[in-house]
Amino acid sequence: MQHLNYNHLYYFWMVQSKGSVVKAAEALCLTPQTVTGQIRALEERLGGALFKRVGRQLEPTDLGELVYRYADKMFNLSYELLDILNYRKDASMLFEVGIADALSKALSSRVLLSVLPTDGSMHLACYEATHESLIGRLREHKLDMILSDCAGESLKYPEILSKKLGECGVSFFSSRQYSKPFPACLEEDKLLIPGKRTSLGQQLHRWFAEKNLSVGILGEFDDAAMMKAFGYFGKGIFVAPSIYKQDILGHGMCLLGETLDIREEYHVMFAERMIQHPAVKRLLETDFSDLFHGKDRQVQSF
Repeated sequence: MQHLNYNHLYYFWMVQSKGSVVKAAEALCLTPQTVTGQIRALEERLGGALFKRVGRQLEPTDLGELVYRYADKMFNLSYELLDILNYRKDASMLFEVGIADALSKALSSRVLLSVLPTDGSMHLACYEATHESLIGRLREHKLDMILSDCAGESLKYPEILSKKLGECGVSFFSSRQYSKPFPACLEEDKLLIPGKRTSLGQQLHRWFAEKNLSVGILGEFDDAAMMKAFGYFGKGIFVAPSIYKQDILGHGMCLLGETLDIREEYHVMFAERMIQHPAVKRLLETDFSDLFHGKDRQVQSF
């Protein structure tokens, strides 16, 4: 039996992984016609069609699904091999980390700095995006690790592992005081809160309903720093993790109240192959209790 053309197999795998010939061609820096021609050559070699057209979409045939399952294992193993070989090099090691845009950058930086070697042997590259986008990049081997506020998405993919690093309650701040006690005072001004697609935003909306609070929302933000900036300009009541309380009060803000019913969580997610990465290993072995609950838990926010 003749050997398979692995380039042809790789092009097929990319089309199925990306969802279309056009997207795969863009990722491969090839023309769609070239990719289509290579897949046809693979179909001739295998003796059957790999795709069928359903409306405007390409869907794998039974043969295509079978071939993709094997190709997916093969190319994921090849990426894993390259990762492991890179860890053994003496040169500066690249550590690519995705940070969910809903998370505080101050605390994220503290977490990362705690596991980076001080000898300059590791080169850190950080990327900020939505949780969903980062999960996709992690599955495509474009990231080594993710810091996020939720781990639910990782449960869909058995190859992605996660660990909860810590959590803390939240506090409400404003540039002025109000007549009603907390939490009723939240009805006296417009709110600045995280977006509904974030874990913290979803918890806030549920908490408002549980407390029968009729609140008005001025704005929802994916970027916590932007939300605080609006609050610092006196544009409403904003929420922040309680570990930043002293720093925010230092900006002249008033503390309206705090609750442990709403918690910001920090999770680290990584592909199973990354468990041998030195920085990931150090992070999994590190106890972050002091960062979230210790006496010296106040972190400068920005």
